[in-house]
Amino acid sequence: MHTALLLEMAADAFPERLALGERAAGVTFAELQARATAGAAWLAAQGEGSVVFLGLNGPALPAAVFAAGKLGRPFAPLNYRAPDDDLRRLLARTAPSVAIVDDDMMLRVAGVEGVTIVTRSAFEAACLDAGHRAAELAETDPDIAVLLFTSGTTGEPKAAVLRHRHLASYVISTVEFMDAEEDEAALVSVPPYHIAGISAVLTGVYGGRRIVHMPAFTPDSWVETAAREAITHAMLVPTMLGRVLDVMEVKGERLPQMRALSYGGGRMPRAVIERALRLMPHVAFVNAYGLTETSSTISVLGPQDHRDAIASSDPQVSRRLASVGRPLPGLELEIRGPEGDVLPPGEAGEVYVRGEQVAGEYLGRKLLTEDGWFPTNDSGWLDAGGYLFIEGRLDDVIVRGGENISPGEIEDVLRAHPGVGDVAVVGIPDDEWGERVAAVIAPKGPEPTAQELAAWVQSWLRSTTTPETWEFRTELPYNETGKLLRRVLKEDLAARARTVAA
Repeated sequence: MHTALLLEMAADAFPERLALGERAAGVTFAELQARATAGAAWLAAQGEGSVVFLGLNGPALPAAVFAAGKLGRPFAPLNYRAPDDDLRRLLARTAPSVAIVDDDMMLRVAGVEGVTIVTRSAFEAACLDAGHRAAELAETDPDIAVLLFTSGTTGEPKAAVLRHRHLASYVISTVEFMDAEEDEAALVSVPPYHIAGISAVLTGVYGGRRIVHMPAFTPDSWVETAAREAITHAMLVPTMLGRVLDVMEVKGERLPQMRALSYGGGRMPRAVIERALRLMPHVAFVNAYGLTETSSTISVLGPQDHRDAIASSDPQVSRRLASVGRPLPGLELEIRGPEGDVLPPGEAGEVYVRGEQVAGEYLGRKLLTEDGWFPTNDSGWLDAGGYLFIEGRLDDVIVRGGENISPGEIEDVLRAHPGVGDVAVVGIPDDEWGERVAAVIAPKGPEPTAQELAAWVQSWLRSTTTPETWEFRTELPYNETGKLLRRVLKEDLAARARTVAA
């Protein structure tokens, strides 16, 4: 099955149901199907190769996703927040391609060899053209569905390859076809170049749920849109959820129409999810863990898991609120040690996953999977009940005097301090120990002292985990999808340490 067939099925089953946009002026499934067909016919006449998308969220995005699928061409959304030089270099790597570009971004990417640039407004107009809608598209045998470039935190971004079979497997195994009620609507605030943005389009269409796109996230506009559009389903990263809760408390808004809210993409502070459960007891919360290379979610902590963890006096059950739940049906998951040996429950190692939705492939590179098993580069462990706990990226592990130290473990302890609003723990070079532990704190209220925080850590954890370097800032650096930019902090702190040493 290919992605365009998901839309064809939905348009046949419920042609007049709203698929996109606001309740007052939405786009039906039949209309989205017509737009995708017309868009495909027009794109075919513009040039060959991948279909690139460079722009903000909106109705043009799903039309372009399915148009590319109908043509059997890879869909490649790019990060419009990247510096111009980086953006042009990424765009050149998609050649030959046709790039749909927001009108006000045209000057940033003009003249890239092998790339035909078309404006978003021209594509949208073509999607409404009667002649293009009547076009007969050639039969295709599609393979690559989506190319998603990684963030490039450790070098030049890699292009993750997601084939139609991977995405279709994920959608069909996690969503019941047209199972949504007619009044259901999903608010999508993650950008188009994130796997969650792609999967939201595919699962929303297959499930029959109206999709409302936000061009850009702010907590005020998110709450306002959710209330106005009677949003029933949404996904947020942890930093976004905390800011949304702040706005809700100020406005006295409880979003009574909201039924389900998923979160992922980073560690969720326990205090934030507990606060969310108090403010919205009517909402089913889901913690979803996944990667671009796995076509999105591979494990979930479901609504009942949340309720059980909050209510339980058993510490083994209570701590599961900090887990990412259990693997989805049809997926296998293992924790392996440095030598590749499978580790028992309670022991931390690298998370490996296997299943039909797992791609584990980068364009132009050797397939990463071995016998179908994909190494995630995430450090984690399983408890006796099969619940997965993610400690962070293996690259983030601090090696001090030969001891592996998990930043997440220290961060969890520091977040429990009443004076800590946000925290990041990283390793910086040290001549004696190899690395030393450094903590960057965004205070909440009066700023605590380093001595006070060090004593707090020592009261919970072994002494070797106590940060030796402390820095206080008004806020920590995050990217637009809510991921903490540890690399930025590490480079900054290391540079300062070198300056002091000199």
